[in-house]
This record gives sequence, C-alpha cells and structure tokens, in this order.
Amino acid sequence: MTYDVKRVRADFPSLESGIAFFDGPGGSQVPRQVGDAMAHAITRATSNRGAITISEKSADQSVLGYRQAVADLLNCDPRGVVYGRSWTQLTYDFAKNLSRQWKAGDEIIVTRLDHDSNIRPWVQAAESRGATVRWAEIDKTTGELPTSAVTDLLSSKTKFVAVSGAGNTIGTRPDIDAIGKAVKASGALFLVDGVHLTPHFLIDFKAMPADFFGFSSYKLLGPHCGTIVADPALLESIESEKLLPATSVVPERFEFGTLPYEIMEGVTASIDYVAGLDASASGSRREKIVTSMRALAEYEEGIFDYLESQLKAISGITLYGHAQKRTPTVYFNVKGYEGKDVHQALAANKVNAPASNFYALEVSRSLGLGDAGAVRAGIAPYTIKEDVDRLVNGLKELLK
Repeated sequence: MTYDVKRVRADFPSLESGIAFFDGPGGSQVPRQVGDAMAHAITRATSNRGAITISEKSADQSVLGYRQAVADLLNCDPRGVVYGRSWTQLTYDFAKNLSRQWKAGDEIIVTRLDHDSNIRPWVQAAESRGATVRWAEIDKTTGELPTSAVTDLLSSKTKFVAVSGAGNTIGTRPDIDAIGKAVKASGALFLVDGVHLTPHFLIDFKAMPADFFGFSSYKLLGPHCGTIVADPALLESIESEKLLPATSVVPERFEFGTLPYEIMEGVTASIDYVAGLDASASGSRREKIVTSMRALAEYEEGIFDYLESQLKAISGITLYGHAQKRTPTVYFNVKGYEGKDVHQALAANKVNAPASNFYALEVSRSLGLGDAGAVRAGIAPYTIKEDVDRLVNGLKELLK
C-alpha cells in the first residue's frame, strides 16, 4: 500500500489558503478533479434524461454513472441507490414511508450515540403512529455503545432499529455486525447511518447485516448531497408519495423532480478520486477503492495516534470518548475556556477546529456537556503532522 499525502494535498486548491482543516467531520475539502467534473456537467449540452439526443443520453448517463459509482464504493446493487439532497432529507422521507406500517404497541429503537438526523425523524414518525420509542444508552465514561444496549431492547414488538456506524463527535464505532445480526433475527428492519464512518473505512454493504445504509458525499471529498442504499427488492415493498406522472420504478420512486446531474457527476468524480488515493491501486474501481481505503485508514490511524497522544500530554485538556474502535476524531474541552472561544483562538491562527454539539445533541447531553458541546478535530485524507502541530501549539499557547 502506498499513501502519498503530498500528492493528495496538491489536488486541493483550498489548502493553498494555508489553513489547517480539522473540520472534515462537518464537511471535507474538495479536490480539483471534482470541481472540474461538476463544471463540465453543468456547462455541456444538457437536457432532461432520455435516449434520443446526445444531451438526453448525457443526462441519463450522469444518473446511471452516479448509481454505479456509489455501488462500487459501498459494494451494493446500483438499482438500490437512492439520491437525496441530504442525509436528513432521506431519513425524514424514509421515516414517513416506513412508519405507515407502524401502529400503537409497535416499538422502534434509537441510540444516544447518533446524530439527530438518525434520531428525530424516527422518533417523530413513531410518535405520529402511536409507536413506542426505546433508547439505547451509551457508556458515559468510555463513550461506547455496548451491543447489549441495543440488543437487550429487542422484542417481538420491535419494527425498526437505527444505529450509527460511527458517532460524529466522539467517533465511537459500535459492533454493527453483532447488532445487525440480532436485529435481523428479531425480524425488525435495521438502518445504519454511515455518514461519519464511510469517509474513513471500507464499506461492504453486501456483507453487512443491514437493510439500509447511507452516507453524505460532502464528508467524502464530494458535493453536498446524501445517498441511502438498500436491496432493490426491499425498496419495491415500500410505497412513496409522488406526482401522478412520475415513475414508480425503483429507485426513482423515492427521488423527486429533475435530478441535479452536475452534483451526481461530482459524486462520481469524488468516488473515482477515492479509488486513486493509493497510487499503486489497480483493477476495477471497486478493487481500487478497497486498496485505497485500506491505505487511507492506515495513514489516518497514524496521524490520529499522534494527535491524541499530543493532546493527552497537555494539562488542561479533557478528552471525551474512549471507545476501543473509533474514527480519527477527537472531542475535547480546554480548562478555563468555552468551546467557542477555543474555536475563535485557533481560527486566528488559521486552524479550523469548531466547537458545538454538531447535532449529536443526545451525546453531548449524555456526557454532561449540555447543548454547548465541545471542540471537535477530525483527521482527513489531506491532514499532515504539521497540521496537528499547529493545532496543539495553538492550544498550548491558549493555556499559557
């Protein structure tokens, strides 16, 4: 495996700003190749999708190319790839669709680990149908979401379970395989929010005991949009409100209006870029993704270990979340300072490390941080040791 971070960084025009970006968990920087693909898509001859004119065929290929690229990234069926404006929009849409089958006495399970987009849509849908919401709690000391925290809640009444593949603030990675197998054995549907997981680790949806999986492209070097994937046969069983002339064909049954071809082309370009992160990767796009994501995970682990060790050595820094398996993300506070003041002080030195609950409200409250949350710093494919040194030195300077 070969991960040449210098080569990677050269593709990101935004890095010329001199900023050290640690805000990737909220949205990554974007390589030049993605911007070029989107610009080309939106300025070339364009039409609505069709099979007659060149521009119609081009628009159609933008959509089909996007579905195939996502399928290669996640190892899923391209016929089960649903486009959405955002992950939040998709969870609200599917909560509305799935909850039509829920009734009083039914139960759904959500967790305190998750981003609110994988909690509130399901909770609100359950409440509207008279179903009961069961909460899986995190360990407030370690930040772990124990498998038993979810599985002990399962019963014959359980209809749906939503769990994050990784917490977007403290980085906790639950045992999705064990949880998913238990959920499937109970007969319930299982959805995994992969928004914070997908940018850092190889995903294999076909090997995952999950019914639904989703990610946001803008967390993975691409444009702002979301995607949810499922088995096409499952999607066929789910009804969705639509305009009368609109198709009922899956997956387009769940997509509304004329699709944004330039954004879809941007997603495809970002996935192609991910496939080439390891210069030695070869074979099909999926094979390149496997090689490159493994190389990226190894690289990010090294940078993350350095970041965490440096922070632990600073008196006055409190770190939150100590799960055994995590994404390369730290959540911390600085003694004597509010998070927003730390954010501002670091920004003055061109270090982007924002402070918030980052919509992981339940996590923040569970850890005793209230709604204010803490400072978050995430490692991305372009992060280097010098970025970490600037962050750490900025914190030391603040504590002086």
